[in-house]
Amino acid sequence: MQPFLIDLDDVTYTPDGVNVLCDVTLRASERRIGIVGRNGSGKTSLARVLAGLVAPSSGKLRINGVDVVKDRKAALRQVGILFQNPDHQIIFPTVEEEISFGLTQLKQSPKEAAQKTADILAGFNRSHWAKAAIHQLSQGQRQLVCLMSILAMEPRLIILDEPFAGLDIPTMLHLTWVLHAVEAHLIHITHDPAHLATYDRMVWIDQGRIVQDGTVPDVTDTFVAKMHDIGESDDFTHLTG
Repeated sequence: MQPFLIDLDDVTYTPDGVNVLCDVTLRASERRIGIVGRNGSGKTSLARVLAGLVAPSSGKLRINGVDVVKDRKAALRQVGILFQNPDHQIIFPTVEEEISFGLTQLKQSPKEAAQKTADILAGFNRSHWAKAAIHQLSQGQRQLVCLMSILAMEPRLIILDEPFAGLDIPTMLHLTWVLHAVEAHLIHITHDPAHLATYDRMVWIDQGRIVQDGTVPDVTDTFVAKMHDIGESDDFTHLTG
């Protein structure tokens, strides 16, 4: 039987004894999945677990049948993650070096990596960026470099952790258009369900647990109603630690 692309079974994550994710079970193969929740709900921790960057404290995790925590080499072909802040992801000074790095991790030769880097830059009409210093790019441009770096490695699944944070409206619209054309499966994590209107499935997470999992309209209606209730209450007087 074909495995689910995403298979989390009773996953918990308790760094330093803090319950960040609690008994999360999610099996999915839809092409576009949104995950919504308030700040501090566990969304980013879930993204890092899905990407294999941190190991669950208990439970099982597979992406396309691969244990992405234990088999990091195989994980490179299965899952990539686009962080909220591109500066947390970029490690090389120029665009072509940044894109080529992941390809060398896949054991491509320098010549192969250089050609693939040139191809993907050309595909985005950004060949003139090759020698550009990344520190001179805007945040939106750096975010696009990170996305191109991931796409060059051709993973089955890309996780987007609040990819529009800090972007102006034109840049956000352009990145939305780029993501719409991506062939890989996407998990888009956000606090704003408006970004997920065209998605196939939505999961609402709160206090590290799945509250609702269903169609985008159904989950959006319930989530937005709850956020309005919280906004009209005195919720913000409570200490959050």
